[in-house]
Amino acid sequence: MNIQELKEKAALIRQDIIRQVYSAGSGHPGGSLSCADIMAALYFEVMNVDPQNPDKPDRDRFVLSKGHAAPALYAALAEAGYFSKEELVSLRRINGRLQGHPSMTKSEGVDMSTGSLGQGFSAAVGMAIAARMDGGAKRVYTLLGDGELQEGMVWEAAMAAAHYGLDNLCAVVDHNGLQIDGRNDDVMRVRPIARKFDAFGWNVIETDGHDMKAIIAAFADAKSVKNLGRPTVIIAETVKGKGVSFMENQAGWHGKAPNEEQAAQAMKELGGEL
Repeated sequence: MNIQELKEKAALIRQDIIRQVYSAGSGHPGGSLSCADIMAALYFEVMNVDPQNPDKPDRDRFVLSKGHAAPALYAALAEAGYFSKEELVSLRRINGRLQGHPSMTKSEGVDMSTGSLGQGFSAAVGMAIAARMDGGAKRVYTLLGDGELQEGMVWEAAMAAAHYGLDNLCAVVDHNGLQIDGRNDDVMRVRPIARKFDAFGWNVIETDGHDMKAIIAAFADAKSVKNLGRPTVIIAETVKGKGVSFMENQAGWHGKAPNEEQAAQAMKELGGEL
């Protein structure tokens, strides 16, 4: 896809995030909206995946380590054709497939069940080791929240990834600066992120997480380090709640659903209808 088409996919993903969270009456819109551009780039340009053959052995793998951003993942999967978009409004329903955190046993296209922060990243490291043992060109991508970097197991996994030279692994940090309790810097400072990953032996790329052209270039750079023996992390500078004026840069929208009036306003700002 060209850049404009990818931007349009990101806009549709954002609309479906609002529809899901509003329909459920709960969920996490802020961090889902901030990573929509990244999800569009991954599923419609970067990754080798096939919605018509979701279990093909040589596919790339994706792990949503920040599992609370499930609405962004479900929206991308539905837009790509893994399942019907009509199913999105069943988010968080009892007995529904689209639970509040992704489950690999319930939904097509979900490669790893996630939710407890840090564990998805650790699983991605293990998957990258397995992919290398299997041979072939498949790559593993994982998306972390910046608040998630406060978890100790993230850095244990980062150390292991560098030690084993996992150049088939690409992590993305959604750096929007906010978490459920407020600013990262007030809760537990995680910066300087780039210097920390560099010290752990990673190839570090910094980019604007809302500039589609820059995002695609960053992923291309990540692929170029294949066979150089270093995993890559893309630190994407983003805005929590991106695209919805009253949600942007507001920690209070980390895990709160909009009411009908708010949802209608959000959809209007995103170019859609509730």
